Amino acid sequence: MSDWTEPFGSFTIGAALLLSMTGLWFTAIIPSLDHWSKRFFRRYFLIFMLCCLSGIAEVVFQNIIIPGTVFRLLLFLEDLLLSLLLPMLTVFLLHSCGENIRSSKLLHAVIVLLLILFIIFASSAFIDGFFYVTPENEYYRGPLYPLFLLPALAIVLLNIVGTIKRKNRLSRKAFLACLVALLPVMVSLIILLFVDVFQLFDLSIALSALAMYSFILSDQIEQDRLREREIASQQREIANQRSSLMVLQMRPHFIYNTLMSIYSLCRLDPLKARQVTMDFTNYLRRNFNAVANDDTIPFSEEREHTRAYLAVEQVQFNNMLVVDWDTPFANFRLPPLTLQPVVENAVKHGMNPPSPLHISIRTRHKDSYTEIIVEDNGRGFDSSDKCKPHTTLENIRQRLEMMCNGSITIQSHEGGGTVVTVVIPDSGSK
Repeated sequence: MSDWTEPFGSFTIGAALLLSMTGLWFTAIIPSLDHWSKRFFRRYFLIFMLCCLSGIAEVVFQNIIIPGTVFRLLLFLEDLLLSLLLPMLTVFLLHSCGENIRSSKLLHAVIVLLLILFIIFASSAFIDGFFYVTPENEYYRGPLYPLFLLPALAIVLLNIVGTIKRKNRLSRKAFLACLVALLPVMVSLIILLFVDVFQLFDLSIALSALAMYSFILSDQIEQDRLREREIASQQREIANQRSSLMVLQMRPHFIYNTLMSIYSLCRLDPLKARQVTMDFTNYLRRNFNAVANDDTIPFSEEREHTRAYLAVEQVQFNNMLVVDWDTPFANFRLPPLTLQPVVENAVKHGMNPPSPLHISIRTRHKDSYTEIIVEDNGRGFDSSDKCKPHTTLENIRQRLEMMCNGSITIQSHEGGGTVVTVVIPDSGSK
């Protein structure tokens, strides 16, 4: 039996030492752990690492002839350190469910059992009935050895019962961490009452530490995800507020001119006045609907919004505004107020009488994305132009990135002409 148990035990201790060192390092660098958790896990993994080191020393000294007293001292130190891990699990349980640790009856009972265990440890130094060590430094259990295990087993059972009773006050992660930390230890202690497989207990302690390590690792991942969701939510809220402000700050002269055009048409061309009123109403309705929408919309809706806006502008500018539509591909989604503000900027910054402003609006579907291209032959602007439409385009860029992983680029020159390209990936436009 020793042919496989000894290598297995050495492997288990080595893996446990690596786990304890990783736990210490991770506890030191993790940013989201509170002060109590940092102190607790630092002490837990430090004690666990000392247990592993004492176990390694025990394995080494088994092959070296040293005084039996020294070897027994090593065994006592290892057992003492291992026993300290059990009440630490009790403390973790009580803290996780928000109980007062010092006044807890569960912790008081565990401490009493721990004192009994220490008394048995101390007695074993004078009574050979618990265990004995051969001149070759081989460890054998005696008839009283189960007395070692009973207090430890009682502590584990109390913790398991306490965990189950407090299930409703524990988070799912903490509940699972406690059970995974305690159940293997309980099983190994029960087996050790009848069979000498000490390596099994070492393995159960390693699994217990792994449960604690998994808890802080999963907690860090959850905290990071929560932080990312909060940041994304804040960014989306900021973008929505900017979008709302953009709608509320619609150019006053655009509204005034539209109303004056409708007033004049009522006398000159009542039928056209009705059409302009309908287009202007449609534009306003879609504008305010876009503010309330925090999801992407079909391109066809944004296109109709833009058409309504251009229909109103064309009444005011007559033949000075020419628009070409080439949008054969419309099977995609995009954030509201994407195309219409781009076209509005083209009108606002591109109009240069007496030359008419030509605006071309095109859609093209490539391998894995869709392009919307808005091109005009207007004045354009250079990098020193303080009136350039960066605020509007920056707002569109942020919403494209957050809502569909899209992007927007602008190419403009002082000599004339501006091209704005919106790119929407297929994965983000469904």
